[in-house]
Amino acid sequence: MHHLYRAIAWLGAELPATQQTDRTLVPRCIKDLVEERRFARRRGLFTDLSVVFLDTTSLYFEGEGGATLGERGHSKDYRPHLNQMIVGVIVDQHGRPVCSEMWPGNTADVTTLIPVIDRLRGRFGIGRVCVVADRGMISADAIAALEQRGLDYILGVRERSAKEVREVVLADPAPSVPLAIPRNGRPDTELQAKEVKIDHRRYIVCRNLVEAVQAARTREAVVASLRAKLKQGDKSLVGNSACRRYLKTPDQQHFTIDEERIAEEARYDGLYVLRTNTRLHPLNAMMRYRDLLVVEQLFRSEKALLATRPIYHQTDEAIRGHVFCSFLALVLRTELEQRLAAARLKPEWRALLADLDRLQEIEAEQDGKRFILRTPVTGVAGKVFQAVGVALPPNIRDADLAPVAA
Repeated sequence: MHHLYRAIAWLGAELPATQQTDRTLVPRCIKDLVEERRFARRRGLFTDLSVVFLDTTSLYFEGEGGATLGERGHSKDYRPHLNQMIVGVIVDQHGRPVCSEMWPGNTADVTTLIPVIDRLRGRFGIGRVCVVADRGMISADAIAALEQRGLDYILGVRERSAKEVREVVLADPAPSVPLAIPRNGRPDTELQAKEVKIDHRRYIVCRNLVEAVQAARTREAVVASLRAKLKQGDKSLVGNSACRRYLKTPDQQHFTIDEERIAEEARYDGLYVLRTNTRLHPLNAMMRYRDLLVVEQLFRSEKALLATRPIYHQTDEAIRGHVFCSFLALVLRTELEQRLAAARLKPEWRALLADLDRLQEIEAEQDGKRFILRTPVTGVAGKVFQAVGVALPPNIRDADLAPVAA
């Protein structure tokens, strides 16, 4: 265990000053070299980061969180009383993790976009790139910086709080273009998109019809419950903060249903708005932005299945190495999933891990001879080994003839 922790800390250790090739506030570490050389190894003549997806999340510490990383900030894990760190993951257009970035927990998402892109271009030698990021990273300064650098972008917009979007973009009367997605052998229209231009600013208004129906049903159920409770008196709603957005108090004494608020909320059912400077068709821009879900799924895997949180390490080096090990596990999982998909296999991940965990071998001795015994393959583990081209050893083999590990 001691050697394992030392190896983790080595991955997160800062490079000597002589090897610091950039002058950003983020120190270069051993993990950066691993990421860069891994990318260079698979980079071919036509390999490029033409599209990058960026998203961030927070991780909490059971402790101080090192000298610089552990800070109080917005916790996406609902642990505001603990020190946090911010982790960003960059994924390429094929869904493969490229690199990871880490900041103190009090770093705002909106301030991470430009430094990440600048480091990305410098580290991986890329020219033009299309940046796809969520609405939490958008700001006027960030958009201006991207355009100044000549970079394309597809960014989410806060459609409720942005006045131009709320009052002008959403009021555009032009019809949306539907997108039919085959399901169960039948083409079902589930997505719509349209372009709205205001001066030189290009917006894409997108709507997911399935999510719109679900949101409407949920709101109708909430409002119906509110109407029933109002008949019982206002006291039953005093502690229900989740339902107050549909209520108003015109006489400052009694609750009533806010019909205008309900109608306003209906405008946003299944709706999201993008800001882009690309020439992509609205539907193509919408589908490209939906690919950002890959990064969100990676974060869920990192936190839940890979048990990245909580973090107990006490030094910045060990913390960076700990998180980077989870990043490497994501790289391996993504590669495995792509190979399984090529073999038309899609096993449930937890079941696959259980099948692999049951695959063990022991050394036994009988009549002066030593044997290595392997447990039988169960579940989908056998097909997985076939998909990745790994041949399992026999169930029983002579230990004296078994190859010696280097």
